[in-house]
Amino acid sequence: MRRLLLRLLRIELVLVYLVIVAGSVVRMSGSGMGCPDWPKCFGLLIPPTQHEQVEFHPYSDYKKGQMIVVNDTLWVAQNDFQTSGDWDRNYWSAYTKHDYSIFNPVHTWIEYINRLLGALAGIPMLLIFFASLYYLRSFTIITLIGASGLFMLGFVAWLGKLVVDGHLIPGQITLHMLGAMIIIALLFTMMALLQQNVQKYQLQSRPLKTLLSIALVLTVVQIIMGTQVREQVDELYKQFDGGNRSAWLGELDITFYIHRSFSIALLAVNGFLWQRNRKSDEPVTYISLIMVLLLLELITGVTLVYADFPPAAQPMHLVLAIIIFGLQYFLWFHNQLARVKDPESETFLAKRGLLNSTPSFQSSMNQDEKK
Repeated sequence: MRRLLLRLLRIELVLVYLVIVAGSVVRMSGSGMGCPDWPKCFGLLIPPTQHEQVEFHPYSDYKKGQMIVVNDTLWVAQNDFQTSGDWDRNYWSAYTKHDYSIFNPVHTWIEYINRLLGALAGIPMLLIFFASLYYLRSFTIITLIGASGLFMLGFVAWLGKLVVDGHLIPGQITLHMLGAMIIIALLFTMMALLQQNVQKYQLQSRPLKTLLSIALVLTVVQIIMGTQVREQVDELYKQFDGGNRSAWLGELDITFYIHRSFSIALLAVNGFLWQRNRKSDEPVTYISLIMVLLLLELITGVTLVYADFPPAAQPMHLVLAIIIFGLQYFLWFHNQLARVKDPESETFLAKRGLLNSTPSFQSSMNQDEKK
């Protein structure tokens, strides 16, 4: 069961990161309202590809919930019916959750693919929850994490609905990203608890562990500020209709400049951590990987600023930051309570009702491996 859960966790992590990439492409391209409703798209399971599909046509069949655009307004079919020669408002109700009524097939399908990836991510998460029930009595925290991950995935999907219904209200998008980060943290937590060979994740001294904790906090703060900057960029995209990107930098507020300067502190802490780790007797290779990713992250950030926000750099910048967060959290958790086989860790968990101490977790894991 342990091996199955680890495989499912890896699959789910890949899918969650793909959803984040897709979400970033949605925002980069201004496709957030490509589907004006949720969970369907223009009231259809498979969204339209041509303008004719969202226009009124006489003597045509329409299904209940299907949407069309008439006089720059979204209308929803109240029932299944066939139209007459003229448009009759009695068969339709105005869509009142927002007033966005532009149909762009490219934007629609970018947003739809994003939703499909989100739905696909729900499958392994559901399987993770069911598989985690195996540990309900012997290692309760695994089951709790499985349930929390499933809940958070549903919560993030619900937030996505609010974003659509609210026409991309600022603030909800940042909350949406924080929800995704919590899901990643839950997945890495379960993965760390199920790991057996954990020596390669152990930092050799308390100062190194402290530096890692500081680096993780700085990364979270930086991502939050970056998301705030990204919301401003979204507004500028709409304001300038995707053009005149050279003027965007001058329109950003102080959050951008704090975010840019904060990267110096982030680089300094991670650089010091990398140097100290490299000189230790048993260096953790993940620290070097994080440093490489951080340098790439800084390069994409500089590219965004000095190359007038090229679209391709935006999703790369976000995804690199989330990968760094995931790796830092994974190492941090290992170094806080990584070795659940140790007696002290078992006692800690058992006292909180999260681990049945008889038989020990080590014994249960060994038995599980034999199966």
